[in-house]
Amino acid sequence: MITRHPAYFVAFGFGSGLSPWGPGTLGTLVAYPLYFLLQWAGVTCGWLALLCLPLFVAGVKICDMADAVLGTHDHSGVNFDEIVAMLLVLAFVPATLSALIAAFVAFRVFDIVKPWPIGWLDRRVKGGFGVMIDDILAAAMALAVLRAAMAAGWL
Repeated sequence: MITRHPAYFVAFGFGSGLSPWGPGTLGTLVAYPLYFLLQWAGVTCGWLALLCLPLFVAGVKICDMADAVLGTHDHSGVNFDEIVAMLLVLAFVPATLSALIAAFVAFRVFDIVKPWPIGWLDRRVKGGFGVMIDDILAAAMALAVLRAAMAAGWL
């Protein structure tokens, strides 16, 4: 399926979504080499945060296309939403090992548990926008926790 159109390859996290074990977790991990590559290319954290906006818009279309061809909403293999959301989180945390690990854990917890209003959005908002927005909200909640941890001096 992912070879039929480049958008499907992107929707499936450049192939990581094909994993039978934790495709969302693997999609989250895909964000890290992209983050380091962008840093190496000179993209600052502020620009990375801004880059997430067009990636979100593209993700709405890409995930909508994948939903349509798969005939389902938010297929577990479609993990471009995790990649974009994790890049957003990484844009706002220091590039230290402890912060990068904490960012991963915080985002995955919110993405998996889906506390209100994430779960509410996930159940009610369909299409590509629905696929993308719940992960962005999970990123925002993870960032709130991470910023509190940074303010307390824990990261």
